[in-house]
Amino acid sequence: MSATSVPLTIAALTGRERTRALLRHSFPRQQFKVQSLRSAADLERLIRSTLVDAVLVDMCVPSEDGWRALGLAREFPSAPFFAVVHLRPSEAAVMARCATEVADFIVEPVDDRVVRDLVVPRAFSARFARALAVPPASLGLGAELLSAAWRHIVLHAGRPVTTAAVAKALGVTREHLSRSFSSRSGANLKRVIDLVRLVAAAELCKNPGYDVADVARVLDYASPSHLSTAAQRIAGTRAAHLARLRAVDVIERFVRGRTRSRRSARGE
Repeated sequence: MSATSVPLTIAALTGRERTRALLRHSFPRQQFKVQSLRSAADLERLIRSTLVDAVLVDMCVPSEDGWRALGLAREFPSAPFFAVVHLRPSEAAVMARCATEVADFIVEPVDDRVVRDLVVPRAFSARFARALAVPPASLGLGAELLSAAWRHIVLHAGRPVTTAAVAKALGVTREHLSRSFSSRSGANLKRVIDLVRLVAAAELCKNPGYDVADVARVLDYASPSHLSTAAQRIAGTRAAHLARLRAVDVIERFVRGRTRSRRSARGE
C-alpha cells in the first residue's frame, strides 16, 4: 500500500483471541481499520453504515451466526468475504459449504504477510483504485499534476476528500492545484471529486443488499437527497438508476456538458 493510501476497513467476525492476534499482525493500525465483531447482526450494521473493504469470518469453530454472516456475501458482493478455517479432513464439509460464498480461504496456521497479500488486492478500495488508476482521456487529465490528483482522489474510493487534502498530499497549495484544473476547458477539481464519488456510488448500488439511503450513508453523503442531487448533476440520472450504469457510462454522461461546477476555482 502507498503511504498516501486511505486506510482500508477490514471487518472480522471472530470470538477467538488467536484470530484477533492474527488480524493485529496482518493489518497494522497505520494502514488498516480492523473492526472485530461478535455477531452477523453487528456485521450487517457495519456494512450498512461504513465502506467495508473486506470481511473475514472465523469458521474454525463453525456456528449458525458464522453461516449467517457468510450469507451476507450474496447481499454485499462489493466486499469480498474470506473464511478462516483449519485444513483438516474433518472440516472438508465446512470448506465445501463456505466455497459457495467466499472469495478465498485463510487456512490456519498462516503467516500474517500471506493474509495481507491475499486480502488487500481484492479489497473494494484497492480494486476501485486499480480500475481507475489512469484517468480517462476524455477528462483531459494527462498533465502530471492532474493525473497525480486523480490517482489520489480514486484512492479514497468514493469517501469524502477535500481539495485542500488533495493539494497537501501532492505538496502544492490548494490555489495552485485548483488553478491547474481551472486553466483547462475540462472538469475542475471539485467536479472531478464529485465524479469519482458518484462512480463509487454506482458500484455500491449494484449490491442487492443496499438501497440508495444505505449507499448515501456508507459514502458519507449528507443525505439520500444529496446523493440524488449529485447523480442528477454529474450523470443526469436519478440515484435509483445508478445501479444500471458502469463506471464508463457515468464518465461518458459527465463529459457531455457536466464538467464545470458552479463554484469558481477560488471557492473550491
